[in-house]
Amino acid sequence: MMDRSFLFVPGNRPERFDKAYATGAHAVIVDLEDAVASADKPAARAAARAWLSAARPVWLRINGAESEWFGADLDLVALPGVKGIVLPKAEDAAPIAEIRARAGAEARIMPLVESALGLWRAEALARAPGVERLAFGSVDFQLDTGIAGDREELLFARSHLVIASRVAGSLAPVDGVTVAIDDEALLRDDVDRARRLGFGGKLCIHPKQVAGVNAGFRPPEADLAWARRVLAAAEAASGNAVRMDGKLIDRPIIDRARALLGQEAA
Repeated sequence: MMDRSFLFVPGNRPERFDKAYATGAHAVIVDLEDAVASADKPAARAAARAWLSAARPVWLRINGAESEWFGADLDLVALPGVKGIVLPKAEDAAPIAEIRARAGAEARIMPLVESALGLWRAEALARAPGVERLAFGSVDFQLDTGIAGDREELLFARSHLVIASRVAGSLAPVDGVTVAIDDEALLRDDVDRARRLGFGGKLCIHPKQVAGVNAGFRPPEADLAWARRVLAAAEAASGNAVRMDGKLIDRPIIDRARALLGQEAA
């Protein structure tokens, strides 16, 4: 199953690691970067090292390649229990290659696109060996570009990540966080928009967001019912083009129906 919900947990709060793992999030990200003050970086790294276990695999968000902590963070990437590595402030493939060299050829790497330059190079990042999918650091992207607003203001950026991922052959990208923790309606709207734009998952900053993200990335029941009707009509027509509800149902529509039902199974 493709992971849909990615829950951050601060690396300097080891008492929260087990709780995060038990939330039902498809993936937990132990965050050694933005969630941890500079003075606490060594302690967070030590806490992550002590907790990591193959019995409870998690992702690690390490510090960026431009930071003084990148080298020390790389000491963790090959440890048992590291499911994947999130690279923040991704803008070129060189740090990705360095991570892969340390973590091994089977490493799963998720570059976090947080700048105009990262977005400009999104396809190259997605094509880099070891990259499973891209993620959108929407808050930092707004800061870098001076864009105010998270709706239509970021439509181009989001669509570009989806298209670049598709061209590169990587998994559908992961959308950025919803910073309003207690606004369930906003979260539902954000998840619905991300799904319709072609994203395959979303970053979460609080456990209460996980269930909404998991549910929101399932296709709506009305779409699933339509897909079942399409496949039934196609089967009755032996796979040939057929009319349903006054519309032509041909091969691309049939493939779309199968893809929707595949998402339900996931």
